[in-house]
Amino acid sequence: MSVKVRFAPSPTGKLHVGNVRTALVNWMFAKGQGGSFVLRIDDTDLARSTAEFEQGIEDDLTWLGMLWDERYNQSKRFDRYEEAAARLKASGRLYPAYETGEELDRRRKVQLARGLPPIYDRAALSLTDEDKAAFEAEGRKPHWRFKLEGKRVAWEDLARGHAEVDTASMSDPVLIREDGLFLYTLPSVVDDIDMGITHVIRGEDHVTNTGAQIEIFEALGGPTPGFAHMPLLVGEDGSALSKRLGSLSISEMRDLGYEPIAITSHLGRIGTSDPLEVGASVEALGESFAFTKMGRSPARYDTADLDRLNAQALHAMDYATAQPRLEALGVDLGEAFWAVVRPNLQKFADVVELAKIVRGPVTPVVEDAAFAAAALELLPETIDETAWSAWTTAIKDKTGAKGKALFMPLRLILTGQPHGPDMAAIVPLIGRERMIQRLKGETA
Repeated sequence: MSVKVRFAPSPTGKLHVGNVRTALVNWMFAKGQGGSFVLRIDDTDLARSTAEFEQGIEDDLTWLGMLWDERYNQSKRFDRYEEAAARLKASGRLYPAYETGEELDRRRKVQLARGLPPIYDRAALSLTDEDKAAFEAEGRKPHWRFKLEGKRVAWEDLARGHAEVDTASMSDPVLIREDGLFLYTLPSVVDDIDMGITHVIRGEDHVTNTGAQIEIFEALGGPTPGFAHMPLLVGEDGSALSKRLGSLSISEMRDLGYEPIAITSHLGRIGTSDPLEVGASVEALGESFAFTKMGRSPARYDTADLDRLNAQALHAMDYATAQPRLEALGVDLGEAFWAVVRPNLQKFADVVELAKIVRGPVTPVVEDAAFAAAALELLPETIDETAWSAWTTAIKDKTGAKGKALFMPLRLILTGQPHGPDMAAIVPLIGRERMIQRLKGETA
């Protein structure tokens, strides 16, 4: 059986780390199995869905390297959902209910007071045609509930192992609202059947829903897919993911300078037994993915790990990959420059400041004029890859300075910064003329 999965985001907002992790695990599982990844836009809520957010979803997935094999809009499939609803109504599995939200809330409170589970009591099943007509005359419109069989529904979960849900302990789920809007469940099941989805992969907060959905699959006569319910994301301390991080959109992360491979490596490997290192590519992440590597504990989302992976990705980036981006920033100073500065990058944009070390302007920090004068006097005529070692040895012999007292003043004079690229590698790029100017205390 060829694997086929789907990611079904709603175009009512931007993609954030939580739903991108769901998309990524689906994508990795499918690609690792040589299968297909379906992008299905859940835009049944026409009032809240926008073309802008829909385009943003496509842009984010493309930027992350998660290209889809098939693409659908649920808003173009209402006829299929109507057909499915009609079949369920005809079989008695989808029934109208007229209670208001306030009435249902009062019933739940009474049930709780009596020590009963607060589930729907199926009072609507006892309504006569006259009762329904009376409600309609009042202006009430029905919402439509799916009648559960009330049984133990079991499946072998790829992420959790054997799983069971007792649908007798659940309320009959509402599939269609009073205003006629289809809620997520029915369109999702219909689409999974029509599109041949083999596996539904999502967060463990959907485990209970799966019991009801399996009953809907069965009621519609469709094949039931396999399921995987993965642990949710939590913060670095194990607490609920903060709103600041949990709602961080991929577009914002892109603007903050994070590399796509750092994001996918982070989200794809946290909570697994794989080392938290940058993958060679998102395709390589898929090839190494397995649910057997996924732990049962919540996955800890730590921005310090993401920052480390982002730096790791930049440190491994070759010049051919970096060159177009360097050119776009106006700092393409050649392959040698890139090789020298990339070990110092946390974000790609950091390269702009590092380029100033080579081409200026740098305002030298001269703390000891006599030391600077001695260094200038001993400056070699040729500044190549051997110059730094010979020059610092000569300065040490003349001034007696060594260690930090030798190297830090020279770094401050030549770069204006206390930290930065390897000096032996950067001075040939700075060049003798600029070195002379800076040793004299001149901005250059």
